[in-house]
Amino acid sequence: MIEQITYHNQLLALIISRNFNEPGIHFLTPGQLSQQLAYMRHQVGKVILPHVHNPVPREVEYTQEVLVIKKGKLRVDFYNNEQQYLESSILESGDVILLVTGGHGFEIIEETEMIEVKQGPYVGELDKTRFTGISAAQAKIVLR
Repeated sequence: MIEQITYHNQLLALIISRNFNEPGIHFLTPGQLSQQLAYMRHQVGKVILPHVHNPVPREVEYTQEVLVIKKGKLRVDFYNNEQQYLESSILESGDVILLVTGGHGFEIIEETEMIEVKQGPYVGELDKTRFTGISAAQAKIVLR
């Protein structure tokens, strides 16, 4: 229910299935990533103490993004850092993906609503390098 997409031992993405529902707190990302992703499930009555976050210097080298698929269905295509296509996955309502390294592209299969979370601020075209991806007919969809 937690899928790691890797290429040559490099983590490209984490997919959290909409069916994952383990109790407690699950930190899903290793400590060296600049984006932390956790899943939390608590019972009624659980108290999370009020708190503030302390200023802690952090260095962000690459933008990592989390997509929460609220509604719909899409194909995500994974590429390595050299822009070579690797494989594809289908994401549906309730799925979550953390895009860590490499490249990625999307094709919307059904009308989709999603929420994106990433380090900011967005700096426009300086933030990314666009390239030509695959067509739907070329997609190698890995069933998860």
